[in-house]
Order: sequence, then C-alpha cells, then structure tokens
Amino acid sequence: MKITQEEVDYVALLGRLALTPDEKEKYLAQLDDILKYMDMLAEVPTDDVEPMAGPVELYTPLREDEVTPSLPADEALANAPARWGTAFKVPKVIE
Repeated sequence: MKITQEEVDYVALLGRLALTPDEKEKYLAQLDDILKYMDMLAEVPTDDVEPMAGPVELYTPLREDEVTPSLPADEALANAPARWGTAFKVPKVIE
C-alpha cells in the first residue's frame, strides 16, 4: 500500500471530515488506487512531448480600434446613487 491509515486520518483532519472506520477503510483503498494510477502514469514516456497549458489552444481575437463618440455624462450617471459633477460619488475607502 502506498498510503497509511495515519495519512487518511491526516487528510480527513485537514478537510474537517468526521469519518467512520468503514469510511476510512473505503477511502484508504480509493486513495491507494489513485496513487497506483499516478505511478502508472509516471511510467509513460513523455520526453518528446512539449509542455502545454491546456488541451485546447487559446487565442484572443482582436478587432481594430475605432474612435466612436462616448456616452454623454448625464446618460452614464443616470442610475448612479450619488454623483459629483460629471463623476460617480463614492464613499472614502482610504484613510
């Protein structure tokens, strides 16, 4: 076995789990199976495999910048609970 009863107890303590003795035995076997599977995965040759961040290549589509008129201040502040001239008025958060 790769994992001991004490390690299961420790993981349960970290997770704030109150496990019965039957549950501890069940999780001991399950965690041991997981660790055995990880050992099997470690045997797979990955020397020629390039690292990747995820299985799907991500990209950020960009658009051309276009200058457009901005929203009028009165319309932008229409739903503001408080305003100060042409700006939002918010409570002071820095002393």
